[in-house]
Order: sequence, then structure tokens, then C-alpha cells
Amino acid sequence: MANVPAPLSKLGATLRGFTIGQRTIAIIGVAVLVLGAIALGTFLTQPKYSPLFSGLEGSDASAIVDQLKTDGIPYELTNGGSTIMVPQENVYDARLKAAAAGMPTAGTGQAGYSLLDNMGVTSSEFQQSVTYKRALEGELAKTVEALDGVKMASVKLAIPEETVFVDSKVDPTASIFVETTPGTTLNRDQVQSVVHLASAAVDGLKPDNVAVVDSAGTLLSAVGVGAAGGVDAQSSDYEERIANSVQGMLDRVVGRGNATVAVAADMSMESAQRKEESFTDPDGKPALTESTKTENYAGGAGTEAGVLGPDNIAVPENANGDGTFTSKTSDRSNAVNKVTEDRTIPAGTLERQTISVALDANAAPGLDVQQVTDMIGAAAGVDAKRGDLVSVNLIPFSATDATAAQDALAAANADAEAARKAELTRTLVIAGAAVLALLLILAVILFRRRNRQNREPLDIGEFHEYEPLKDTFQSLDAPSTTSIPSIPTPAAVAAPIPVPVPGHGFGADADAAQKRSDLDAMAASDPAMMADYLRTVMDDRANA
Repeated sequence: MANVPAPLSKLGATLRGFTIGQRTIAIIGVAVLVLGAIALGTFLTQPKYSPLFSGLEGSDASAIVDQLKTDGIPYELTNGGSTIMVPQENVYDARLKAAAAGMPTAGTGQAGYSLLDNMGVTSSEFQQSVTYKRALEGELAKTVEALDGVKMASVKLAIPEETVFVDSKVDPTASIFVETTPGTTLNRDQVQSVVHLASAAVDGLKPDNVAVVDSAGTLLSAVGVGAAGGVDAQSSDYEERIANSVQGMLDRVVGRGNATVAVAADMSMESAQRKEESFTDPDGKPALTESTKTENYAGGAGTEAGVLGPDNIAVPENANGDGTFTSKTSDRSNAVNKVTEDRTIPAGTLERQTISVALDANAAPGLDVQQVTDMIGAAAGVDAKRGDLVSVNLIPFSATDATAAQDALAAANADAEAARKAELTRTLVIAGAAVLALLLILAVILFRRRNRQNREPLDIGEFHEYEPLKDTFQSLDAPSTTSIPSIPTPAAVAAPIPVPVPGHGFGADADAAQKRSDLDAMAASDPAMMADYLRTVMDDRANA
């Protein structure tokens, strides 16, 4: 207590003077102050959040959240998940990364019919018309974006104002911009689907008045041509279809590679409106209107009244007059059959086609050219009145390409055969090496087994004279320091083997010397027996 500072001592004395209630209030106050300080620190250190994107759809919100999790940026979801909040310092970086990843893909700028919800009662007719057109464009864009492979779509409508003058009426038109996902290209059927979708959604919009362009600037459908594409595309498609049809037929007749087909089609580049009227005489000739007038006058000779003659001069009596007058008038309008036909002639009408066919004379020497010409004309729909022409010629084909192809094929076969042989050789080498290694392993195992069989332990009982040597080896503490004599000469082998006398010795040193001398004598007399005995002792020690 002597080391406690004076202020703390006074505080402790003061606290000890508090009652239980005062101490409880003090503890609660301290806790409130601590919690308030923690909350204030948390509030001050918490980053300020700002909207990253708002009005998002579920798919876009999920993709952006996954990107934020990958980047380790904290976020908050508001407005039912349609608005994403991020720290203020990360807003611009997150927007740039999302834009680089192509997000959001929908829901931005395509409001649709929701624009009509915010219109007031004081909106002018012009505002209502423009807002309705924007809503229609947004709904069409959303529908086009729902197609597989479409990443983003934008629709612009040109709807003219309605007028009571029929002659000055203008048809509405539409332009559609389509951005596809990477690696995706809209085919002809998909473009037609987009065109007819737009034309069916707008009143008075014809499919021929819809233009479709992709993000690469390729014209997929042109105004005035329709969804089928341009005249060049139609001509190419027609030529390819006819050429494939004729080529397939000739391949079955003269064999594959013995005929070649070329088709040239002339398509009309312009569209027109045509009106025709025809008149025919109906059977029975019924009358639509008919008027007939008939007058008769009959007089007699000897009448006193004369008849006015030429120049109003009275004819004398009995001067060539019989008193008869007849007048007849007939008017008739006969019925006539009248047919009025209005036709729209689109661009791309086939005007003329020519088909050129070359047959290999060596492959079809006895072929009837006229029969082949008739077959081609029937298969291609040739019309002589239209000016269509079919040309079939028998000519020898050049064998250069065929020879080169055969040489290339032979070279490829040779390379494949060489590769196959090399692979087979490599497999055989690997298999031989594996077999050789296996044989070596087996040889080593057999050799070791044989050595083990040759190094069978000696029965010490058969060599009673060497029994003391066993004790000698067991008593040696360091066999490595014991010098083993070299292989003795034949003279040394003939020396007598000393037989040690049990119990004989001159102390510990004498016993060790006697044992070493016994070992030397045994090694000199029978080295092989000595070696086998040493192996037996070593095996016993290893097993022990």
C-alpha cells in the first residue's frame, strides 16, 4: 500500500465510504460511459456508404455482389436488394470494374411501361406521346435482351403522327441495335424473330421497315428489304442452295469429284407496287341497265290532211303517201367482269439464272449430255421463258491436284506409319528394359538366397575342439580391433591346430592373448571354416 499513489488511495477510500446503492449507481454510470465511448468510436470509424447502383434486377445485383466479395469491398443492400451501397472511397473503382465486366447488363435505361406511372394529369399531349413511345421502346428492348446470346439491345421507333389525308400517310419504321455475348452471332432465323417481334408489337409497322444492326456494324436487316437480308445475301443463298442440290445429284451419277457446278442468279434490286385491272365478258351477257322506246303511226289514202314533206311543204293529196310512221330507240348497258389486283413486289425477285456444269470426260465417257441437262433443269427449276440457261460440258479434268492430294495422302500415311513404328519400337524398348530390370532383380534375389543357403549356421556340436572359440568371440568387446590374419600359405595350413586347455591362463591378459592365438591358429589352418564360423556368430548377434 505504500507504493500506491496518493490519488488512487483517496479514490479507494472514497469508494469504500460509498453505500451499496451508491456503488451500484457508480458501476452503472461507468458502464454507460464505456459503452457510449465504444459506440461513438465505432460510429466515427465506420466508413460512409454511397450508392453504387440502383434499380438493379436480381441477376445484375447478384453478379455485382459476387464481384465485390471477390475484391473484398464491404457492401450493403437496400430497397429490397435493388440498390447496392459501398464505402464512398470505393464507389468509382467498383463502378469501373463492374463496367469492365459488362455489368449491369439490364435494368439500366430500359424503364418500359413504368414511365407511365409517373405521368401527371397536367402532361401535354406531346409529353404523353413521347413517354408512350419511350415505354414501348423499353419494353421491346427488354424482350429482345431475353433472347439467348443477346447481351444488350436498344430499340428506336419512328412513329409518324396520324393524319386524315390518306395520300400523305407514312408508315412507321424501327431500328434495333443488338449487342451479342462474346463468341455469339445471330443467325438468319433469330434476326427474323427479332424483326417480326418488333413489327407485331407496333401498330402499322411492317417487317420490311425494321432495321437490325449488331455491335460490329453488320447490317442484319435493312429497311425496304426485310428480315431476309440484302439482295446479295439472298442471291448467295439461292446460288448455294441450287449448287448443292445439283452437285449432290451429279455425285451420285458420275461419282464424287467428277463434276463441278457453278450457279449465277440475277436478283431484282428494287421493290415496287403493282396494280392490275382485267375485264372479261360474262356468260349470258346480263344487262345492268336497259331503255327501249318504240313509236308506230298508221294512216290511210284519201285523207284530206296532207303530210309535211321536205322543207315543211305539204304534199298534195294522193302524192305517194300511205300514212304510216314507225320510230324505235333502244339503250342497253351490259355487265362486265372487272378484277383489280394490288401487289407488292419485294426486292430479291429472281429474274434470271445460269447453271454451268463441267463433267470429267474420263469418268463419264458414255454419258448422255442432253439427259443430264434435262435432269439439271428439272432439279434447279429452270424456266426458259425467263431466260434461264443450263450449260453441260464433258472435258477432261486436271489430275495435278488429285496427284498432289494422293502424294500428300501417301506422305501422311507414311508419316503415320513411321510414327506408329516409332511408337511400337519405343514400347518394345520400354518393355525390354522392364523385363531386363525384372530379370536383374530376380537374379539378385536368387544370388542372395544362394549365398544365404551357403552361409547356413554351423553346428557347433560337430566341432567340439572349437567350442572355446565361441566363448572367445563372445567375450571380445571390440571385434573390429581384433586383427584377422591373412590367408595363410600352404605351409601354414599344414601346421598343427593347437587345442586350448580349459581353465589354463595367466590372468585376464593371458586369457585374451590365448584366445587371440587360438583364433589365429584356426584362421591359418582352415580359412573357409573360420569365415563360416564368423558369419554364424554375426548372424546370432544380429538375431539377438
